[in-house]
Amino acid sequence: MAVKNIEDLEKKTKVKFKNLDLLRTAVTHRSYLNENRSYKLDHNERLEFFGDAVLELVVTEHLYQNFPNPEGELTNWRAALVNKDMLSNVSRGLRVENFLLMSRGEAKDTGRARDYLLANALEAIIGAVYLDKGYGAAKKFISESVLIHLDEVIKSKLYIDPKSNFQEEAQARVGITPNYRVLSESGPDHDKKFIVGVYLEDEEVAQGEGVSKQQAQREAARNALEVKDW
Repeated sequence: MAVKNIEDLEKKTKVKFKNLDLLRTAVTHRSYLNENRSYKLDHNERLEFFGDAVLELVVTEHLYQNFPNPEGELTNWRAALVNKDMLSNVSRGLRVENFLLMSRGEAKDTGRARDYLLANALEAIIGAVYLDKGYGAAKKFISESVLIHLDEVIKSKLYIDPKSNFQEEAQARVGITPNYRVLSESGPDHDKKFIVGVYLEDEEVAQGEGVSKQQAQREAARNALEVKDW
């Protein structure tokens, strides 16, 4: 893979790094080192480990200081903000995918596998920001990239599993328990794609797609909530 101009990613983070090698390391997957033995830097797993802890602390601090809600609610909100789905979406918004250094094989992976790479890279970037600029800079970066989604998490109830949410709404509103059916299954074992429909009795409400049946069911439930405006 061609090495992208890391300064372009630096601009997207809005952090002026003293040591750009930290940012380069943050987007270096372990597999890249296997194909590029002369590469001078490490892979991003240690930075990811560090950034994960910083992210959780910043989010926890923000929730504790700004919301008087019970622990259980705060825990659910935090989980929705720091899970792989949210972090991979944030990572895509920063165009981190354009800067990932990985093997040719990893570069072909899509779907859930790519989401994990992107989420892990974002955590590594957070670790890099902290090590380069300190807690304040990391907090600012997390606030502007992750915590800005908190209102959406609360308003759209993203902290509740969409299957549970749709089931509760369906039972309360129409007295029916949803059922799910696999409509199609395609792709090789390492890159499956499932399309699942969610039904209220025989009425198909919505469909969802995923790399597992469970993910496709969650997407179907999420889409059904939008279709029904529940």
